[in-house]
Amino acid sequence: MTAEELVQALDEATDLPDGDGKIAELERIAAHADAAGQARIGFDARMALIETYNHHTERWRMLPAFGWCLNTFDRHPELFEPWDAELLRWYHKWAVATLRGTPRVGLAQTRAALDDMERRFTASGQSLQAVYNLRCKIADHVGDEAQARQWLDRWRTAPRDENSDCAGCDPSRQAELLAGWGEWEAALKIAEPVLSGAVGCTEQPEKALVAVIMPYLRLGRYADAAQAHVRAYRRHRHERDAFPYLAEHLRFCASVSQHQRGLAILGEHLEWFDRPYDDASAMEFAAAGALVCRLAAAAGHGDETIHRPEYGDRPAADLPVATLGAQLAATATELAGRFDARNGTDHQSRRIAGWLAAEPLTDAVELPADQPATGGEVGVPPAGGTPDVVSPLTLEGITAALNERGDRYFVDDDGVVGGKWGHAVIHFERLGEQQRVLHSRVLADRRLPADRLAEAYRFCNSWNHDRLLPKAYVHDTGSGELILAGDVSTDLAYGVSGAQLAALVNAAVITGAQFADAVAELP
Repeated sequence: MTAEELVQALDEATDLPDGDGKIAELERIAAHADAAGQARIGFDARMALIETYNHHTERWRMLPAFGWCLNTFDRHPELFEPWDAELLRWYHKWAVATLRGTPRVGLAQTRAALDDMERRFTASGQSLQAVYNLRCKIADHVGDEAQARQWLDRWRTAPRDENSDCAGCDPSRQAELLAGWGEWEAALKIAEPVLSGAVGCTEQPEKALVAVIMPYLRLGRYADAAQAHVRAYRRHRHERDAFPYLAEHLRFCASVSQHQRGLAILGEHLEWFDRPYDDASAMEFAAAGALVCRLAAAAGHGDETIHRPEYGDRPAADLPVATLGAQLAATATELAGRFDARNGTDHQSRRIAGWLAAEPLTDAVELPADQPATGGEVGVPPAGGTPDVVSPLTLEGITAALNERGDRYFVDDDGVVGGKWGHAVIHFERLGEQQRVLHSRVLADRRLPADRLAEAYRFCNSWNHDRLLPKAYVHDTGSGELILAGDVSTDLAYGVSGAQLAALVNAAVITGAQFADAVAELP
């Protein structure tokens, strides 16, 4: 392939929805770029791969690509611009976090990668706040609470910069740590700015609500814990990248004797468990699921069955609760042992054993009505009569959601639905062989001149740092103009209800318009 063909193929691949197909195409382009001696194109393809791995599954697969990019950046500095260094710093954070989340890589290598990150940040005059964040989490992971507390103090007091996690997510992650140490009141206090809405991001308040479920329970605030669980799970049940939070939802159900709900949540997400984002979240999901099964069996539900889908060589099966629980407990224990063998401690094994042996804190707690708030909240459809029947994604379903909003739109000959919302043009289309992927794309009215490319990249990187939707990127038209765009892809292979589709369309419109407004406000 020529350089021009590679660039064209890469442009097309980056527009694909995240998934195995996109990964395969980007890997193919990277291999062709290497064969052609096109280091810059190989770098760009692998950077796109890193982002795709991070938003898909099996995040540890990003590590070889990141190592290649880092080495190429060091060996050929003449190929790169300042914004490449900015993005590489961000991906360095992802890589270190990924190393912590899998026992497939040694602890010494993980710490060496973090030391290298600190060296690079120091040399370029960056704040070390993000480094302290990761050092705190690694210390906690290996069971060195005293060291973790010291790093937490530095994390909280170091100045924030563009490499920091967003202002809404830092308190949530710090609350998780404090809850893990049994500091219930402190966890609630540190999460309060997010819970009150004083700070936040598009992942909040649901992430913070999950972090405070256990503190609420341990303090006897069962109604608050139930409210936090119901509101957060309403969102997390539909978001593939929310898999790491499901363990806390399962532990909540076990703690308040909500056996049937716990079994339902477990059964709904077993397919995600087969392809987790990392081994740490798989370990915790398995342990929490095993706990739900054990307590449900003890309460008389042991003979009920849960369907476990086929995966690889494992056939599909309807498993008794007790049998599934034993399988999950074995998986959790095995993963904890692998982490401890890597870390040279017994911390994860002791922690998971504690989860598996837990008992309910109270009798069944009544759950609040699972009704979303109204009034323009992102992701919440307007009031109306959207049917709650799960069915395949259709063109009629998309237009029905827009009709319910009262929007004006068009449908072209290819079945693409489009419209204008403020400074944004937004298109909805169905992708995939069976057209089961809902893809929304926003194009900002505002165009930037090509000589502002570095600024455009900085804007998109900042947007992707602080916002969940849409994923922003820059398209160079080659005619002196830059298009700032964003997209969101949602795999609906198992169908979607009218209410769910309305929520997805509503979120795409609201966040797409916000993105275009932000572009319009650029100097």
